[in-house]
Formats: sequence, C-alpha cells, structure tokens
Amino acid sequence: MQAGSALGNLAGVAGVHAEEAALVEQLKAGSEEAFAWLIGRYQQPLYSLIYRVLPNPGDAADITQEVFVKVFRGISHFHGEASLKTWIYRIALHEALNQRRWWSRHQRREVTMEGAEDDREQHIGRSEILIDPQESPFDAAAHAEIAARVESALRQVPEPFRTVVVLRDIEGFGYEEIAEILNANLGTIKSRLMRGRVHLKSRLAPFVEAASRRPSSSSLSMAPACSTEEAL
Repeated sequence: MQAGSALGNLAGVAGVHAEEAALVEQLKAGSEEAFAWLIGRYQQPLYSLIYRVLPNPGDAADITQEVFVKVFRGISHFHGEASLKTWIYRIALHEALNQRRWWSRHQRREVTMEGAEDDREQHIGRSEILIDPQESPFDAAAHAEIAARVESALRQVPEPFRTVVVLRDIEGFGYEEIAEILNANLGTIKSRLMRGRVHLKSRLAPFVEAASRRPSSSSLSMAPACSTEEAL
C-alpha cells in the first residue's frame, strides 16, 4: 500500500518535471502562448511578493513587469539547476531588493493627498480579494482589519527575516526552495524564519490583546435588544 503510494507520488513528480521541461522548451523557442501563460500564472503572486519588499505599489508593479523582461531575456540560460518557479522568484527578489536599496539611497518618499488616496484604493482592492462574499459586514470588516494589521506589522520586520517569513508562511515555499532562492544554507533559512516570526508576533501582540477584549459578532447578535423604556 505504502509502496504503491510512493510510486504514485514519484510518478506525479515526474509528470510535473516533464510539464515544466516542455514549458521551458516552448519559452526558449519564443512561444507567445507560453509567455502569456507564464505571465498569467505568476504575475499576481510576484506582485504580492514584491509589494511586501517595496514601499510603493507603483514601484512594485514596475518591478513585476521588469521581472518578466528578465525572464524573457534570460530563459535561454536556464538549465534546470532549480525549478522554473524557484528561478523566477530568485529574479523577482533580486530586482525588488536592488530597487529597495536604490530607493533608500536616492529617493525620499513624498506623501500627497493623491498618493494617500491611491494607497487607500490599493488596500481596498486587496481586501476585497480576501473577503468572502458570504461574510457579514462585521466579519468582513474584521478580516480586512486583520489583513491590514498583519501587512503593516510584516513591513516592520527587518530584512532578511521578513523575506523568509513571506516565502515560507505566505507563499508556501519549502525550506530547500527558499535556500535556493536566497542562496543560503538550510540552517540560516530556519534561523531567519524563527527570528522573523518572533519579530512579527511581537508587533502583532498589542493588536491581538486588544482584539481579545472586543465582543464577537455572535455575541453582539445574541445580545438582547433593549426597549426604549429599558434604555431610559
């Protein structure tokens, strides 16, 4: 039974590798359909990753496009030492961190009313993606607030710990894949992840404590309604 399951897993892995190899060959041959599929598959995940590295949504969008340009130009040099996904994420992080270093050296962020409005619209858009349409308005607002708090706290986690937390806990990469992306050993990756989680937990602690004192939506809905006379 276990042997059959193991063989099935191996067959599945082999199938994935074969599909990736075929995709790489199409990309190297200049297939527009293959690049369109690649962009559709990775554009949003890469943007989410880069947005957590850079302070500006516009910069994140520009760097995301630049990553696909790099992939287009560099695919001929991809020889399968790592998975295609790992290779693409490595390019994305390299470009994002380079832009972050440049920004910190040469650019001062300007806060304008228009920029603030853009940021609010951006956060609203991201929140709407996460909200279950079946949720009550109370739950939807609560979940949106939690997501915003986590994003804000995550931005305060220092590098390189933040990147490892994002790759492991948000993007779902395995330790070995993260080690390949960041060109670091497993011990370093695990240490950074542990420290990053500690930083994140400490920054979320005040919010968690405050949230634990709030009444839940169920308790609010179950609370008896007061009549006008009782209120008086």
